[in-house]
Amino acid sequence: MKFGSKICLVVGLIICLSFPSLVMGQEKVDLKMMTGPMGGSWYPLGGAIADAIQKEIPGVTLTVAPGGGVANVEAVEFGKCDIGFSNSSSGVDAIYGRPPFKQKITNMRQLANLYPQYFQIVVLEDSGIKSVSDLKGKVISPGPKGHTGEFAARQVLEIYGLSYKDMSKVHHVGYSDTVALMKDGHCDGWMLCTTIPAASIMDLASSRKIRLISLPEDKIKAMQKLNAGYIPRLIPKGTYQGVDYDVHGFGFFTHLIISAKLPDDLVYKITKTMAKNLPRFGDVVKDMKGVTPKDLALDIGIPFHPGALKYFKEIKAL
Repeated sequence: MKFGSKICLVVGLIICLSFPSLVMGQEKVDLKMMTGPMGGSWYPLGGAIADAIQKEIPGVTLTVAPGGGVANVEAVEFGKCDIGFSNSSSGVDAIYGRPPFKQKITNMRQLANLYPQYFQIVVLEDSGIKSVSDLKGKVISPGPKGHTGEFAARQVLEIYGLSYKDMSKVHHVGYSDTVALMKDGHCDGWMLCTTIPAASIMDLASSRKIRLISLPEDKIKAMQKLNAGYIPRLIPKGTYQGVDYDVHGFGFFTHLIISAKLPDDLVYKITKTMAKNLPRFGDVVKDMKGVTPKDLALDIGIPFHPGALKYFKEIKAL
């Protein structure tokens, strides 16, 4: 064997030993996904999605962390995570650089649409609160700052001529803590964005009589003027214990966003995995039951990642 051939063989062995994943055709990739607060639907669904991706795509590790709709957009933009749950209203605001965002978001791309969310205003039946106007001077919990629901709560107060300054106290805490405050009578109004029926609201309704506040049509239209991503939503009577009337309001879509910097081929595989595992996701979060690949490909006004777009076109979902 010639000396040059020996050198090539040695170099080849070093590469094989140092980078086995490249030899096997499997590039190792560590990704991070931001979801939502504990007690909501995003965190467990994120775990199921991460598990599916790691099983279906060799070499990919995906860690899951709690987050919020607005915060997740910024996390993707500034490289703090690769994939995130968000809401269509926040995504649209981000694209145009509208509040709560301080600049246009350029690194965020659409991965997949998921399911509808509902903005819900919960009060105790004996509180005497029957309208958003009645929240003035009360104690409210609009959720942690950086969450889409918290920003929407501020907007709802705004269209009624109110702000946090008009409240006696504002608790920026999660679902579990808010339920405890409501049960103890230390909070008068709870404003949140989540699925229906929300487990946390059901928990509250099991021990205290609750009332859900409707928004009149003109206020729903006022919200739509603030953000075209808001969609009229109806919470049917009987959704929660003791709420034997329809509740009118608004909502938006939960969707997955992804970094534009990720390779097209990887995002293609992630999108394919999402579509393949939809029945499994429906077992984790009931709102995912019946969701089809065509639903995932719904255009909500945010540019798709080229990898996701390729897959959706391939299966003729677009």
